Amino acid sequence: MKIRVGVVGLGEAWEARHRPALLALSDRFELRAVYDPVSHLAEQVAREFRAVSVDGFRALAERDDIDAVLMLSSDWFGALPILAACDCGKAVYCAATLDIEPDDARRIKERIDRSGVAFMAEFPRRTMPATLRLKELIATRLGPPRLLFCHARKRFETSSRRNGQHFARVHPEGVRELMELVDWCRYVVGREPTSVLGVQHQSDAGSLDYQMISLDFSDGEPGTGPLAHISFSSYISPRWPDAVGFRAPAGLQVCCQNGVAFVDLPATIVWFDEAGQHLESLENERPVGERLLTQFHRAVTSLVRRTSDMEDAYSALTVIQRARQSFREQRRIFLR
Repeated sequence: MKIRVGVVGLGEAWEARHRPALLALSDRFELRAVYDPVSHLAEQVAREFRAVSVDGFRALAERDDIDAVLMLSSDWFGALPILAACDCGKAVYCAATLDIEPDDARRIKERIDRSGVAFMAEFPRRTMPATLRLKELIATRLGPPRLLFCHARKRFETSSRRNGQHFARVHPEGVRELMELVDWCRYVVGREPTSVLGVQHQSDAGSLDYQMISLDFSDGEPGTGPLAHISFSSYISPRWPDAVGFRAPAGLQVCCQNGVAFVDLPATIVWFDEAGQHLESLENERPVGERLLTQFHRAVTSLVRRTSDMEDAYSALTVIQRARQSFREQRRIFLR
């Protein structure tokens, strides 16, 4: 079954992830309409895919020749395209950042549930080859995770292009990145955190240049179960490009019961046990963009409706909001 889709917002991952995936999966997806606030970009993509450029996300969702909406960027419109898709009974693939309060997120979740449409949130770290191999090792060789150290320096994106010019994009709060990191740790551990502690640091300009989230996954007494430390930083200025990659830590370090693993996405994992060091490179695996859209295709065409994705997105966003509350109140916040 070929799904007819419309794209709302050409996000930062369009050229690297979504465009190649749509071209590779042309037997499963047909791009019929494109909307982006920068109209000439939408027209350019529409010409390439023999689609049409439309004037708004609601006009796109209301089209009879659209089965699903790919929301790849939120820009100024926030969650409104999701609500429009629900009103029109269209499936939703959400790769956009939604920096909204938990109460608003809960209302959107309830709206999606009432509409009955398929919804998938894009969490690419879950489907990358190194993560899948890590889960296999946890189940077979390394044992249950005890400590996780997760690092990211991805605030500045210098390869974006708008109006024909390159520029450095800055995400003031890094919400999308933090959501993915929180979900990544939840996925690796395999259960929900019970408490969260947040730390923030402001630069001289007043923006956040460092954020840390500590997640405790203990079921009983705090500190007895898995513990994850997530750090997200932008204190290295883009004016110092050589410093960005200098001694960069592994994206994820996991200390397990029987060994330790160092993960560098998308496809490298180094792990140690009693037998010594093991290096695995998984470069020949299928691209993550194709994996994600294939999962969405199954979600849309399946007779069993997926509900976990909206739960995962809601849980990750709630953790971030509680981490902010933790910083303001200078205390650990219990989630349940």
